[in-house]
Amino acid sequence: MRFAYLKYRLKKLGCYLLIIILLPYIITVFLSGPGAYGASRVDETMVNVKADGEKSGSDGGKQEDSNAENVDKIQMPLSEYCIGIMAREIPAVYEEEALKTQAVLVRTQVCLALGAGADTILEERYWTKKDMQDSWGADQYSKYYKRLEHAWEETNGQVLTYENALAKTPFCRLSNGSTRDGREALGSEDYPYLKIVDCPLDIESKEQIQTITIDDMDAEVTGVDTAGYVLSVRVGNDTVSGEEFRTNYHLASSCFSFQKYDGKLRITTRGIGHGLGLSQYTANQMAKEGKSMEEILAHFFEGTELKEGVEIVQVEGGAGE
Repeated sequence: MRFAYLKYRLKKLGCYLLIIILLPYIITVFLSGPGAYGASRVDETMVNVKADGEKSGSDGGKQEDSNAENVDKIQMPLSEYCIGIMAREIPAVYEEEALKTQAVLVRTQVCLALGAGADTILEERYWTKKDMQDSWGADQYSKYYKRLEHAWEETNGQVLTYENALAKTPFCRLSNGSTRDGREALGSEDYPYLKIVDCPLDIESKEQIQTITIDDMDAEVTGVDTAGYVLSVRVGNDTVSGEEFRTNYHLASSCFSFQKYDGKLRITTRGIGHGLGLSQYTANQMAKEGKSMEEILAHFFEGTELKEGVEIVQVEGGAGE
């Protein structure tokens, strides 16, 4: 009898201990939903990032050498890498809802890239904390970093999906007055949610029109899409894409035109970036008008859904499509 009683007491004590251990998790799930822990794990994933010359290891990341491809890589948390991309790609002074929108787009973009496999080396350029200090100044660094970090944490592992697969989430700083149709820009029917979206507020930006002058050449725009962005350019006897020409001549936008002027070639651009997907400028203006992150995403990526990153992993068996 004494042994049975002792066994009963130990069993009861074990139940109490189990409740104490699980109580924090139960409370969190009750308040935040069952995806809270899973979403956090997605953001805490360690990723391999291509080392960028002198930046290698500058934030204390673990630097390794990829013998297979002879490419240096740094291992760092997904969150640190993505905040670095945000810092490079969007003004930290933008409205909170615009920054949260950007956080979702970057997280989705990186998770999609990780779909190639666990050994994927991510190559999207990012800012280290030193880069941020150099760009923002030591006095503003802490303030701006916290704004980006807050936007990242507020979105808590969320990614953008289309038909239960990670969506393609391009963005540009400023459109020429409308964004592009994905079918025309990418030559594919795979992205029906990338449609032309009117952005009249972008036209009002003081950065809307920019002009550069280069040595004269035999060049002609030979193809443009519905939104006015250049698809092809003839340079002498060769034809290059609008994006290639933009990159080669460091143009602000893929929407450009030529004009002969005083023995030179004047190139006028409209907008900033490739013009596909989200316009950050319009997103910020929408946020100023009280629009939420969800409303901004629905405006630019029609038919997509927000989901926790862990849901995608469970459905697809990996981070990507």
